[in-house]
Amino acid sequence: MRVLFVASEASPFIKSGGLGDVAGALPKALAQKGVDIRVVIPKYKELNWEVKDKLRFNKWFNVKVGWRDQFCGVWECFYNGVTYYVLDNERYFNRDEIYGFYDDGERFAFFDRAVLDMLKQVDWQPDLIHCNDWQTGMLPVLLKFQYKRNDMFYWNMKCVYSIHNIAFQGIFDPTILPELFDFDMELYDNTCLKFDEGVSFMKGGLYYSDIITTVSNSYAAEIQTSEYGQRLDGVLRDRSYALRGIVNGIDYDEFNPKTDRFIYKNYDVNSIKNKVVNKTSLQQELGLAVDENIPMIAMVTRLTHQKGLDLLVDISDRLLQQNVQLVILGTGDSHYEDHFKWLDYKYGNKVSANIRFDNALANKIYAASDMFLMPSLFEPCGLGQLIALRYGSIPIVRETGGLKDTVTAYNEYTWEGNGFSFTNYNADELYNILQYALWIYQDKKRWNNLIEHAMNSDNSWNRSAQIYLDMYRELTHQY
Repeated sequence: MRVLFVASEASPFIKSGGLGDVAGALPKALAQKGVDIRVVIPKYKELNWEVKDKLRFNKWFNVKVGWRDQFCGVWECFYNGVTYYVLDNERYFNRDEIYGFYDDGERFAFFDRAVLDMLKQVDWQPDLIHCNDWQTGMLPVLLKFQYKRNDMFYWNMKCVYSIHNIAFQGIFDPTILPELFDFDMELYDNTCLKFDEGVSFMKGGLYYSDIITTVSNSYAAEIQTSEYGQRLDGVLRDRSYALRGIVNGIDYDEFNPKTDRFIYKNYDVNSIKNKVVNKTSLQQELGLAVDENIPMIAMVTRLTHQKGLDLLVDISDRLLQQNVQLVILGTGDSHYEDHFKWLDYKYGNKVSANIRFDNALANKIYAASDMFLMPSLFEPCGLGQLIALRYGSIPIVRETGGLKDTVTAYNEYTWEGNGFSFTNYNADELYNILQYALWIYQDKKRWNNLIEHAMNSDNSWNRSAQIYLDMYRELTHQY
């Protein structure tokens, strides 16, 4: 089984969000199952220097971007059982950020074609190409309408297209079709790529891939509705027969409280008492009251509307009248940043607002906190709750997307479950479930049992990778 995994970012080379985590961990898990999987990403300026030094130059060639001939260098390395190709073009990718430029359409038009050209240049013929998010959405379109028609080399290649966040769709002026792709306007006129008055890269991926996946079962159902589908719900209902939900995992080597070098004291499910050392040490570091019995509620998140912060803002004063601590880590919209900084100032040693991105502090918070809050408006999969479960921080989530699929509500009568959840996007419901969790927290025997359930939850990539592998086999008839 030969699979090319195409993404705009991949850990450990570079990541800005969940896509980078998936593109790092899923190929590694598939390689362990015997798949010849290779990953291709752009060669950005800000690649992680630790792995950048492993790259070796392979070759270069020119890529047609409409009337332009653009240089493409192929760099290569073997890491964690996976071959990585990193495609170099300084004009497009030697920039301080990885997204958000006026010419993103041209940058990823180049990338999509360069990926297909590269396969012939390195003489490697995958059975299947796995594309991810809008940046790779035009690759299946190019493959179907140009490459397969003109070259038998590409004839048997299948395409899988994964949606990580449907809110970002890659919509550009329709003139890009002739200007960047050498297409006429037929795919715009017949509405297969049309979105309002523009062309959507994501819509191309949805229509012209063999199978569509997204990052949880619940999200696969949600995006077929007008509430969550970001106006692509009609396309997804059209292609519902090809749509699968496969929940993400996390890399259990990277996120492991037993070996984590960032936390104060390592522990596992058999030494939960050492978790308390992490709590009191973090309280001391952040200037909170040092007391192992005060429940610590944490969020490590982007501070945006999607993450349900309006609900927390609504109840924060009510919540902080009680004997609790609130720890926030993240950056985002200024009004949320300002609110949490104000809470930090107002409540002193009960609140710590850390308005920055800090991986080491994030791991300390997972290890130290008692409860991990994710009241999201929508959440395709969510990684925070999976990491929290791994570290024995009990998730409190809204039942949406991957949160619904991975957190089982605690049952006080059977002692089953690994977290707490509420249904409606409503501040009072969040407050009530927090009160319930704080009540259960007072019973240390129950709470420690809940921690054990959380830490014994299997959210490794091993299970999800097997589902992907079975899907690949089904698509390529390699049983």
